Amino acid sequence: MFDLRARGTTVRVEVLGGITTFVSMAYIIVVNPAILAFAGIPPGPSTVATILTAVFGTLLMGLYANRPIAVAPYMGENAFIAFGLAAFGITWQQRLGAVFLSGLVFLAITLFGVRTWLARAISPSMKHSFAAGIGLFLTFIGLYESGIVKSAQAVPVQLGDVRSAPVLLAIFGFLVIAVLTHRRVPGAILIGIAVTAVAGVLLGEGHAPSHVAALPFTGAYDLSSLAFQLDLNSVLRISFLPILLTLFLMSLLDTLGTLVGLGAAANLLDERGDLPDIEKPMLVDALTCVFSGLVGTSTSGAYIESSTGIREGARTGLASVVTAALFALSLFFIPLFEPMQSLRYAYAPALLIVGMLMLGAVAHIDFDDLTELVPAFATIVMMVFTYNIANGLTAGLMLYPLVKLLGRRARELHAGSIVLALLCALYYLFGLPH
Repeated sequence: MFDLRARGTTVRVEVLGGITTFVSMAYIIVVNPAILAFAGIPPGPSTVATILTAVFGTLLMGLYANRPIAVAPYMGENAFIAFGLAAFGITWQQRLGAVFLSGLVFLAITLFGVRTWLARAISPSMKHSFAAGIGLFLTFIGLYESGIVKSAQAVPVQLGDVRSAPVLLAIFGFLVIAVLTHRRVPGAILIGIAVTAVAGVLLGEGHAPSHVAALPFTGAYDLSSLAFQLDLNSVLRISFLPILLTLFLMSLLDTLGTLVGLGAAANLLDERGDLPDIEKPMLVDALTCVFSGLVGTSTSGAYIESSTGIREGARTGLASVVTAALFALSLFFIPLFEPMQSLRYAYAPALLIVGMLMLGAVAHIDFDDLTELVPAFATIVMMVFTYNIANGLTAGLMLYPLVKLLGRRARELHAGSIVLALLCALYYLFGLPH
């Protein structure tokens, strides 16, 4: 079923790879509900929804696409849902409706091949600027949530109380995760969160788990208050176009970049640098996005942390099935994760580390070509300094064809670039730019 021999692997190697991937990305069980709580989404049901989405997407990736790639709610997209939409003053039901509708759009354009066509229209420099900008955005959120920086009146932000226990714990957590990541320890982020949380509890800055296990779908983990509560009627209006456009672009680029990067790590790319049958994992991603909106969490997709399992030798979907099984098992141990969701000093370092790693994409921007650098620069700074991912994406994609035309480089433009620029123009003409 998984074609193990043809891909030069064994059951033992795949199981080990699947376990490694789970340990490396299990931090999402803690971080995703903690971030979405700022949008008013209840943490208990949100944790269940996060896990169910990971189970659904990862299992489908293993059984249908036969790839050693795990799927879960995206870091970055969850920040957009929680923080990037704060100025819109919309409910969490409307935000879930936007996730669901964008998932349907993903599904449609994937089935018709439009998704790949649009992805090819975006230059490598622009793709990397998206990653770098989102990385800095996550970094700023992590700095603020940890208390390392705080709001001020005389200046936009200033240094926080670096002598306070929560800030010192956050710095400690950042260093722990950084060292473990440097040493390539599987699950470095999750271990760092756990170690920091334990240290905080011992210092009186938190509380230990009330119990170890609990039945999912009951009591505080009853999903009925969240699943299928999305508001679609409110989303079907022009003012929601920037939200849908942003979710669409973020998932489009995140998924494509992740799939190609993981394919390269697993030696699955063809001679042209493309991932064979990429439509299958893209379809899995689209279906999981639809599932995310229904069950009550943010946009989902392929996870770069799958590279840890691939480094252990995973080459087939059997590894993904193992990862999905471990996520399913974690449903019964949510109380172990729950206390960490309220400890900002414990999960904020994870945002800093993820942001730092994403910032590395800036090295792949073509700094010698101003027609590439100008829109890439606009993308990054508009994301960070307007505290809005949508502003960065739309500004960069609008500027790209304009700068190419002014630079007499129109022949380098793809038709899809024009389409994307026109879509972004609608954001400023008819949307709610802020």
